[in-house]
Amino acid sequence: MVRTAPTGTAPTGTAGYSIRELAQELSISTRSIRLYEDKGLIRPSRRGSGKVRVFSNAERTRLLLTLRGKRLGFSLAEIKSILDLYEGPGGGKAQMEKFLSTLVAHREELEAKLHDIQAQLQEIAVHERQCKKLLRKL
Repeated sequence: MVRTAPTGTAPTGTAGYSIRELAQELSISTRSIRLYEDKGLIRPSRRGSGKVRVFSNAERTRLLLTLRGKRLGFSLAEIKSILDLYEGPGGGKAQMEKFLSTLVAHREELEAKLHDIQAQLQEIAVHERQCKKLLRKL
């Protein structure tokens, strides 16, 4: 989730991306993009009478990082706090430290869940064997 330079550029002849262009490029719905905007993860500029959203390369990058955070299992609040650190004092270093601590916490949570799942699978196996044994006697 560390802030990186955008991988693409806005479509030729425009000063940014439309919500439809981003949705299509990233294979997400415009509704999802509006949700991320409502939660403060992205801040597109407005054109016309304030109804047309225009996304800069920086906002596109924030959206890409938001999607990466979601894939990693981060909450929107966690993603926002990491992204917002980039613009604050300490910028990249503070952001990297927050990202690392969030990664560690999520890894530990997943490892605990994996342990619980493995224990459940062992218990299920015991019950399966017992059921099969009882069925053979019937």
